[in-house]
Order: sequence, then C-alpha cells, then structure tokens
Amino acid sequence: MPFGRPRHREGCEGLSTGKNAAYNVAYRVFSVLLPLVTAPYLSRAVGTHGVGLYSYAWNISYFACLAAMLGLENYGTRAVAAVRDDRKELDRTFSAIWRMQRGVAFSALLLWLVYLLLVADEEKTIALPLTLMSVSCLFNLDWAMMGLENFRPIALRNTAVKLIAAACVFVFIRREEDLWIYGFAWSAATCAGNAMNALSLRRQVSLVKVTRQEALKHLKPCSLLFVSVLATSVYRVMDKVMVGAIAGQDQNGLYENAEKIVYCLSGFISAIGTVMLPKITDLQRKGETARILRSLDGTMQGIMLMTSAMAFGLAAVGERFCILFYGEDFAGSGVLMVPLGFSLMTIGFANVIRTQWILPQGRDRIVVRSVCAGAVVNVIANALLIPSMRAMGAVAGTLLAEFTVPLVQWLHVRRELPYPGLLWHVLSSAAVGAVMFVCVRLVGQLLPLTWIGLALQAAVGIAVAAVLTLALLPASGSPLLRRLCRRH
Repeated sequence: MPFGRPRHREGCEGLSTGKNAAYNVAYRVFSVLLPLVTAPYLSRAVGTHGVGLYSYAWNISYFACLAAMLGLENYGTRAVAAVRDDRKELDRTFSAIWRMQRGVAFSALLLWLVYLLLVADEEKTIALPLTLMSVSCLFNLDWAMMGLENFRPIALRNTAVKLIAAACVFVFIRREEDLWIYGFAWSAATCAGNAMNALSLRRQVSLVKVTRQEALKHLKPCSLLFVSVLATSVYRVMDKVMVGAIAGQDQNGLYENAEKIVYCLSGFISAIGTVMLPKITDLQRKGETARILRSLDGTMQGIMLMTSAMAFGLAAVGERFCILFYGEDFAGSGVLMVPLGFSLMTIGFANVIRTQWILPQGRDRIVVRSVCAGAVVNVIANALLIPSMRAMGAVAGTLLAEFTVPLVQWLHVRRELPYPGLLWHVLSSAAVGAVMFVCVRLVGQLLPLTWIGLALQAAVGIAVAAVLTLALLPASGSPLLRRLCRRH
C-alpha cells in the first residue's frame, strides 16, 4: 500500500547544516520557551500546588511516551541518514521501522490506560487529556524527517499549532480546576503537529509492504538506545517525581520552574546535536575521519562558549529573574537555578562527543553505559539528599549525574579523541563566563529589581562575553574563526 508516490524531496535537503541547525534550534527552544511564556500566568492562577500537580502528571505521561518511541530519535534518524541516497532501501527501512514503532506505541498506550484507570489519584483529571500524548506517538515520524535533514517543516508546522495551544491557556485557565485544559491544549497540539508532519512525508518516502521479521530486526538496536533514553530521563524527569513524592508538591513546584529555564537553554544543545548526527553519520559512511574531528573540535568550542555564558549568566541573575518572572512565591526557584545552570556545560560536552563520535559509529553501548551510570548516581543521590535538602537535593543529584555521563564517555574514547584540546575549550570558556558573572553581579547591585534593571544586566553580560570571546578566538587558533574567515 503506497504511503506516497516517489517525488523530489521537499523542504530542507538543499539547506546547509547551519540553516538546518537554525531551524531546529529555533523550534526546540520555542517548544520549551512557549510554556515559559505561559508559566508566569499559570503560576499565579494555580499556585505552587497546582504547578507541582501538573508536573507530576505530565512527567508520568512523558515516561509513557518514552516507552512508545523507544530510542527512535537517535536510531531512526541514523538509520534513515545511512540509506537516504538509495530510494528503494530508504522506503524499506522507513516502512519496517514505522511498523515496529506502531506495535510498540500501541502497547505503551494500553499501559498508560491501565495507569489512568487503576493507579492515578488526584492527578487523574489532568492525566486523562494527556492520553493524546500517547496516541500521537503512533504517528510521530519526526525521526524520518530528521534523517532526511528535513527540519524546516517540523519547525514551522509544530510552531503554528503550539501557538494556538498557548492562546488557549490565557483564554480558558482561571484556577487549579482548569489544569486539565492546559494538558488537553498541549496534547492536542502535539497530535496535530505529528499528523501534519507524517502527511508531509508522502512527498519523500513510500510505504511498502515489509514482513514482521523485517520490522522486528529494528527492535533490539532501537531498544538498546531506549535504555539510554530512559536512563537519561531518570535524572531529567524522575527527580521531579521523587521531589513531589518525598518533599511535597510545593517543593516540586519550585524545582519544576527552576528546571524549566535550564531545560529551555539545553534545547540549544540538543538541537545542534540532532542536526549534526545525520551529517556526521554520512561523513562516517564515507570514511572522512579528519573532517569529523575538525567538526567535533569546532562544535565543542562553540558549545562550551555558549553554555558557559548561560551557566554563569543564570548564576548572576537567576534569583532576580525568578522573582520577576514567576512572582514572589517562586523566589526559591531562583535559589535552585543558580547551581542547576552549571549542568549545561557537562550536558553540552557529553552531547558533542555522543552525536559526533559515538553514535555515528554505531557504538550505542557506550551511550547506554554512560547514561545508565548517570541515572544510578542520580537516583542514589536523590534518595540520600532530598529528605534533608528537599528540592536542593535534586539539584545536587542532577549535577552529579550530568558530570558522570561525560566521565564514563572519557573512559571509553580517551585514546581516540584529543581530550586536552577539548578540555582547553571548557576552561577558557569558563574563564570568560566567570569574568562575565562578576561584571553582571556588580552592575546588579546598582540597579533596582525591575525588568529594565534585569535587561541592563543581560546587556552588560552579552557585551562582556562578546568582547572576551572575540579576544579568545584568535589566541586559541579557533576552528570557528577559520570557518568564519573562509566564509567572508
């Protein structure tokens, strides 16, 4: 049965890596930024308990969706990228993976319904509309579009439907009892975006008949990467579940809003990694190791400069920002955000190594070991620290987990990559961030607690970071500088 007739590829095949990265970064950050736009209104409308309750239901739903999608974002993207120049093989690979996906997603949907009917407690009213999130996994084919380096439609279509969902929040939510509308709006938007993206694939691939064995052969390698996705989510999501269960929903509400800001910023990192994975997979297939190493070095420097500015910037203005953004009741979120922001640097370092060296070579077991080690560290730290430190214990657990991941990666690939040079990018970027931090804090002491004062602090930070970065690049023989010189 044809999914679509063979046609020219639509969208982004002709776009450069930079443009693909721009689309993906913009969409990934927008996906997290849009809830932040609604967060101040929502926080004031439903309070800390309402925010914590919604976070609890949402994160359980998120685990159900993880089970439905297995490791497809990495495995599916890599598999499609490896055969995209062979139309016949592309059609068979796509059809087999999607058949496997539908079976797994349907099973996950059944498990979610069991939870909803037999386990859910006070969060049931919110969890019910979140069923649409599990339904949307049946036809979430973003992995195929990313493997074809077709990022533009994903960004544009999903942005449009989520803007409509955000408008519903301001129109319909007035009190905690209205939180189910919030869940329905975002779930319906996700369904609509996935459906439109799936339909657009008719222009690029055809659905052909494949055997059950062809579909099942993708289950094992995809499940292996799912272990890494699940382990990562343990210390990205389970910490909020544990804070809510151990320290209460008020503490979970504070942690949720602090983590939202950090997660938004980490979207830049994951978006760049997602764009680079199919590109580096193609270079790996061609045996161009020298180009891969140059790309890795340049990307690492850029990511470290970016994440150090984010981390030290959050440390400088986090407390003031949370009071202005969320309200006085969420002042504690700013305290949590200050140390939590430094996880961005280790996240960035690990992402570059994973997406530009380990995954393109198919060495998935290294990814699994590193993130499983991080998950174990996180759960142990949370269990030990949350009872006494409450939400700050989860912050400490996250920092330890995010440091563990690149450490385990280093143990496996230290003889293959120039780690001294990569660590130099970390230290030099941290020095830039530290100077920026001092300047921003000094300026903050002279300014009132207003949005104008915060904007002035941000402007000072950007200016200082820009000047120091421009001074650093020539001194370090920067691959980024060489690229810019070639372009201009």
